[in-house]
Amino acid sequence: MDLHCHGALGHSFDDADVTGVTAAVAFHREHGSDGVMLSLVSAPIERLVHRLAELRRILPDVPGAVGVHLEGPFLATDRCGAHDPRALTPPTTEAVHSLLAAGDGILRQVTIAPELPGALAAVRAFTDAGVVVAVGHTEASYAEALAAFDSGARLLTHAFNAMAGLHHRHPGPVGAALDREDVVLELIADGVHVHPTLIRTLFDAAPGRVALVTDAMSATGLGDGTFTLGGRAVEVTDGRPVLRGTDTLAGSTLTLDRAVEVCLRAGVPEGAVRAAISTVPAGVLAGDRG
Repeated sequence: MDLHCHGALGHSFDDADVTGVTAAVAFHREHGSDGVMLSLVSAPIERLVHRLAELRRILPDVPGAVGVHLEGPFLATDRCGAHDPRALTPPTTEAVHSLLAAGDGILRQVTIAPELPGALAAVRAFTDAGVVVAVGHTEASYAEALAAFDSGARLLTHAFNAMAGLHHRHPGPVGAALDREDVVLELIADGVHVHPTLIRTLFDAAPGRVALVTDAMSATGLGDGTFTLGGRAVEVTDGRPVLRGTDTLAGSTLTLDRAVEVCLRAGVPEGAVRAAISTVPAGVLAGDRG
């Protein structure tokens, strides 16, 4: 199961029709993902509401689609990565209620920067509605991340990326996630987003709590070239996607089977890798809390 995926074969889950969504999900299913969470990038609330309504009609006809993940727009501007900073907004009560109503039945996951105004209330509101809240794209300190986990968040969006690193005096969101036995840490194991040494270290530090994700964008499966992510131009070179004219990573072109290979080469035990693509992500969606 892949908890974080944006598309494939030129199809983005942000705007693809049922044919495109089906093709992208089918591609990832051919590469190890029996279940795929459709991740949407940041956009204005009204646009996300409209897209959620579209996906409510589309998803019943897409084998392997397990729901929708909103990776924004409740993100920190300085950690937005490839997301359009103009689309970011604080998680107001009105915005949260609008998204919950539009995503009724399909909204399974949302990423929030917990230091934003109103973020902890939003964490509780989404959690109370049965939506998994992930901490990510954040400037949060260790204490701020802990507050989010104490409020119900139980996932860390692509650990180490779009957040402060694991500093020896300031452990940040990664340290906070490691300290909470009921928190799962997403990991993009493509050898680009996270060094193999840290891939192995994270599995050692959080046994049974690492979920491999692809964060794959629409370019996945198509080789190098120019593509878009959330309306922003992305250049893919040697399989590495970045915002055009920058060195900012724009998701990945990873598939879950390749993530498994990278982890095994990094020295992660096979049993731990198998759990990271099956029981661990399944437990997140099932509501297991340790």
